[in-house]
Amino acid sequence: ASHIALDMQKLDADFYCFSAHKMFGPTGVGVLYGKEEILNKLPPYQGGGEMIKEVSFEKTTYACLPHKFEAGTPNISGVIAFKQAIDFITELGVETIAKYEDELLQYATAEVLKIEGLKIYGTAAHKSGIISFNIEGLHPYDIGMIVDKMGVAIRTGHHCTQPIMDRFNIPGTARISLSVYNTKAEVDVCINAIKKAKLMLS
Repeated sequence: ASHIALDMQKLDADFYCFSAHKMFGPTGVGVLYGKEEILNKLPPYQGGGEMIKEVSFEKTTYACLPHKFEAGTPNISGVIAFKQAIDFITELGVETIAKYEDELLQYATAEVLKIEGLKIYGTAAHKSGIISFNIEGLHPYDIGMIVDKMGVAIRTGHHCTQPIMDRFNIPGTARISLSVYNTKAEVDVCINAIKKAKLMLS
């Protein structure tokens, strides 16, 4: 949701969901959009205050949408913080963010490919700002641990895609994630850390 402009009328999806933490917001909060006629047919999946209109020993009448699915005390502070994140994206502009992230991705990709023995997984055009990679003969966890000691945060592991890792017969990948708040100078620091890790582990 933070990478492309969405028009829910054009998309005409029955449901659409996204997490706040994937768009600069806090964890534990997100959005579930659903068509009204479908949501009205669905039974609640949780019980709690705010979601009922009337309760007796004989029956329960649920509140109208969206309250029917909002059981208990909402994550008020999380929602307020999420709004700030949405405002941040809106003020910068989704297109501006996408253009900057793509420029940074192209730069980082060109630099990381200069490292001998490094293989990138996922080279599609117009992809989001991530570079998943392995270096021949090195375990991604080892790379991640060493660059972490140098003050560089990358992610290592399956990235919630273990079947793909099994398909490629690899233990996981190291992953550089780029965003609007990163700079080319930070990319250079990251690349140098990876080069040092390779040298130390070889």
